[in-house]
Amino acid sequence: MSACSSNSRLAVSPGQNRPHWKRQLQHAVSNSHELLRRLGLEHLSDRIEHGSPFPLRAPQAYLDKIRYGDENDPLLLQILPQLQENRSSGKQDPVQDLRFMPAPGLLHKYHGRALLIATGACAVHCRYCFRRHYPYADAGLSARQLDESLAWLQQQPDIDEAILSGGDPLALDDERLFALIAKLESLPQLRYLRIHTRLPVVLPDRITPAFIDSLAASRFRTTVVIHCNHANEIADNEARVLNQLHQAGVTLLNQSVLLKGVNDDADTLAHLSKKLHDCKVLPYYLHCLDPVQGGMHFEVDETDAVRIMAQLRARLPGYLLPRLVREIPDSDSKTAISVI
Repeated sequence: MSACSSNSRLAVSPGQNRPHWKRQLQHAVSNSHELLRRLGLEHLSDRIEHGSPFPLRAPQAYLDKIRYGDENDPLLLQILPQLQENRSSGKQDPVQDLRFMPAPGLLHKYHGRALLIATGACAVHCRYCFRRHYPYADAGLSARQLDESLAWLQQQPDIDEAILSGGDPLALDDERLFALIAKLESLPQLRYLRIHTRLPVVLPDRITPAFIDSLAASRFRTTVVIHCNHANEIADNEARVLNQLHQAGVTLLNQSVLLKGVNDDADTLAHLSKKLHDCKVLPYYLHCLDPVQGGMHFEVDETDAVRIMAQLRARLPGYLLPRLVREIPDSDSKTAISVI
């Protein structure tokens, strides 16, 4: 027995008993000077937006995968607040979410499914995020607002799939997340649960055994759609948790955004699809950039996107090809962009 063990409870500081992933989230880098220092990129300071209203946020688990000293690293470019954002055109609500909100925090755009904005929190702030201007304080899910959304869903017998998005729903702790899922399970017409998340490839420690067990115990047929843009986002820990989710019976899909300077070439996308397949994840969508204010420097011209997809089709079997799509408000589904 150690000398201090009898008083160990008194020695525990606030937050020390928090799960490891929560501590990582708490200590995520949010200062651009600190980010540049950690990555040996202090010389970039005059090219960075240091006071962006959409703040920097990245956990160490993500930073560990960025090549030290490489200002063109594809993972770095996704999180680095650049001065180009101030000169960006685009819209604050590029996919018109707020037009399709029959109840607070609930979006209904497509037949048979409804999406709940489970939280505004994320483990990482992606600079191309189409919801970077979303009014989470007014259009999120408080307890009262959740009741309103559930009451609306209860009156929609044709909706059989609930989609959890955000923010990132896995930024919620298990207690809050599975309390929400339990309320959805109480609606008998719902059969399918879909969770859109970036955390398995940004903060893999979030995918704990307890989380996997709780997800497996749900009555829903569950699909987890991860958001991975580059194969470098998948290291050993990420591969491990994705395989564990697959073993628990969760269907795994991936959606990416086509981003200039990050993944806008066929070789990069082919490598991503193969690495995902090794982790039991199949490609779903490759999104053309939503025209969000602050993110337009990532835009790839649609003609170039079609050319890249044609090259990708020549490199991969059909089951590893994502569908190139664009979200167009008032359409019945994501709009596929044909590749000749």
